Amino acid sequence: MIVTVTPNPAEDLTWHVDRLLPGETHRVAAGASRAGGKGINVARVLAAEGHEVITLATAGGATGARLADDLSRSGLHHALVPIAGETRRSIAIVDETSGETSILNEHGAALSPAEAAALVAEAAHLGRRASVVVISGSLPPGLDPDAIAALVAELIAAGVAVVVDTSGPGLLAAARARATVLKPNRDELAAVTGESDPVAGARVLLDEGARLVVVSLGAEGLLVLDASGEARGIRARLPEPLHGNATGAGDAAVAAIAAALAEHGELRDAGDADTTAARLAMARRATAWSASAVLMPLAGALSPDHAALEAQVVVTTLEPSEPQQPRESA
Repeated sequence: MIVTVTPNPAEDLTWHVDRLLPGETHRVAAGASRAGGKGINVARVLAAEGHEVITLATAGGATGARLADDLSRSGLHHALVPIAGETRRSIAIVDETSGETSILNEHGAALSPAEAAALVAEAAHLGRRASVVVISGSLPPGLDPDAIAALVAELIAAGVAVVVDTSGPGLLAAARARATVLKPNRDELAAVTGESDPVAGARVLLDEGARLVVVSLGAEGLLVLDASGEARGIRARLPEPLHGNATGAGDAAVAAIAAALAEHGELRDAGDADTTAARLAMARRATAWSASAVLMPLAGALSPDHAALEAQVVVTTLEPSEPQQPRESA
């Protein structure tokens, strides 16, 4: 079983416009509303691909009630920790002409100490029964990064693989707690490490204690590096970028990583042929799932073409001594 944890969920609102013109009035078709937040998007992808998954989040106010109703209607197995504050909203406006998406994310209500403790306790309770736990998205005010680090450390000690996709101090805290996989994007990695080169930035997190770092690079694919000084890094990308709604692309990549961990224990260890093969397969799948999510109108879904896209992924390896010189991989 895979458990996803969304500390700061949202009601996702999406509108598509022919062309977005700043300062102008736009007439659009009815928008879409659904329960969102990164961990919920990850769970949707995993469930659609046949994995047993439970998604854990908070919910409060009228927005939280709509989020809960949507999860129930979707049939997604879930657990919700009630909070006094209002669940936030996330607004995506997709420009059909340019293929770009503009996003407005509310910060989210602060958690009380009791609410934060309840969320962490429920995550630990569910997580101990899982093979993989995904902690995904921003941390709301009131949820200290040290609490996330303690949760990660507890689950790792229990033999559970933990994937963390967050930013800022929470990312560093998860690295120091020896998370199995960290999945920042290029900007999040640069902000927390001060390194503009994603290879150098990934190695900062590995030096802090993370076992594997997967950096999403947008249209350039992704980068995989591990803590072994001898292991090669992996770069994976499609020959040509795809255009569409990129809001769920990173979440689809995280879903692929979680699925790979659940299916292949070799992904966790370093230094042999089985490990290399498992990581190459994970990099291909994560790249294809991420790209296929761009083709869908809403986050949390994959295009039916994702298997075909996986066959097109180009994978290269990086020698430890030559981080900027990729070599073609079989």
